[in-house]
Amino acid sequence: MRRRFFVEKFDGQRALVAGDRAHHLGVVLRAQAGQLYELSDGVRVCLGRIEKVARDSVEFALLEELSAEELRLQVTLLLSVVKFDAFEWAIEKATELGVMEIVPVAATRSEKALVAAAEKRSERWRKIVLEAAQQSRRVRLPVLHPVVRPDVAFAARAERLGIFLSEWAEAPALRVVLRDRAASQAVLAIGPEGGWTDEERDLAMKAGFHEASLGRLILRTETAVIAALASLSYALGD
Repeated sequence: MRRRFFVEKFDGQRALVAGDRAHHLGVVLRAQAGQLYELSDGVRVCLGRIEKVARDSVEFALLEELSAEELRLQVTLLLSVVKFDAFEWAIEKATELGVMEIVPVAATRSEKALVAAAEKRSERWRKIVLEAAQQSRRVRLPVLHPVVRPDVAFAARAERLGIFLSEWAEAPALRVVLRDRAASQAVLAIGPEGGWTDEERDLAMKAGFHEASLGRLILRTETAVIAALASLSYALGD
């Protein structure tokens, strides 16, 4: 299976990969003229043949357009800021599992020092998302938003199906919440270590979210991301 790379745009029958991606192609993969790769501009996917490899760029000739079907289920992930190793692992796996938007949330129980440092990590986070999207052969990169407060994040649910993961004993199981539902767009809210506060729960309920539990076991944030996204994909996706 051919590797896939993202490009800024297709220029007629040509395309250019530059920067870190060109370095990865030229140095790590030892790209050479004549080799074939798949290229995506976020809308279309084309088969490209390398024409020239330079120090900081790789030029392609576009040979043909390939099938580029998007996932049926469009998920926005509201992910509370947690320790960066766990957060970065979570956004990598969320990208592989098809999320379309990632919104870091400064929850009440998120460590204040991590929230303050999040902006400086944004470039690294974008690189993680890019590499995960290329590895999983996505057509489009997820949108990575700046850090927002919970009230702002919950208010953006609009008419989409909202799922608020909760540790409350009375919360129904996620499988029950998703039973017999049909939705093409969903917003999934996952709290920090220690869980959401009562105030945050009230905000989510007022915004129209459905409270749901992943079971009796208390999962780490990054584990909950995988479990919940896989469940949503199974129940509502392709």
